[in-house]
Amino acid sequence: MTTTEPKPSALFVCVHNAGRSQMAAGFLRELSGGAVDVRSAGSMPAEMINPTAVEAMLEKGIDIRAEQPKILTVEAVEASDAVITMGCGDACPYYPGKNYQDWELEDPAGQGIEAVRPIRDEIERRVRGLLTELGVEPVA
Repeated sequence: MTTTEPKPSALFVCVHNAGRSQMAAGFLRELSGGAVDVRSAGSMPAEMINPTAVEAMLEKGIDIRAEQPKILTVEAVEASDAVITMGCGDACPYYPGKNYQDWELEDPAGQGIEAVRPIRDEIERRVRGLLTELGVEPVA
């Protein structure tokens, strides 16, 4: 039986799209096994992904090295069922009917791996909760 139900989608937004939002997107892609359309963006994207965030994710077996920080667009928000903000404040556009969540998480920018690991682990915990909200069974 084929289903015409569209896949749920989520957008993770932070200022630089270099740490928290990239880690969250990596976890959601991995844990959903492709069952969720995943986007991430930043209100003021950095030049590159935070290398410590990359290292922390590699420790979990998730490779985000190929990702690039992206600018937040109206289209990305409109195309997403859930919009999760992480410290982007008023820079994030609001659209009625979207599931908005604000995850207060420490910024990993400039932090060493010892400080980034607990941030990464909290992001994973919250992404697992988001999967439940989206009705998707984690694959790992």
